[in-house]
Amino acid sequence: MTMTRLADTPELPYFAVIFTSQASQADTAGYMRTAQHMLELAERQLGYLGVEETRDEDGVGITVAYWQSHEAIEAWKKQADHLDAQRLGRERWYNAFRLRITRVERATAWAVPKSSSI
Repeated sequence: MTMTRLADTPELPYFAVIFTSQASQADTAGYMRTAQHMLELAERQLGYLGVEETRDEDGVGITVAYWQSHEAIEAWKKQADHLDAQRLGRERWYNAFRLRITRVERATAWAVPKSSSI
């Protein structure tokens, strides 16, 4: 299983786009290149806050992208390279996917305290 670091998100509210997918295992190298490119593009989009993702050995993946507004999500949805990636996902890379958008109204965080050395 692979996983990126946890996203630092701002004060509430903000929005989460939850993308759950079942990979087809076709053109894995092309998928990985495109996924990296999409991440780099998303990071430059106005309103992008961060992402968390994981994929298991059976190809089931969950990506949660955080955004400031619905307008930012809509702009990302319509971004030209992203439209191409969406098309390729349907044609080649996914057997199935689910997309959910939600408003985050409550969030908590915790981490193991860092020890201080004297």
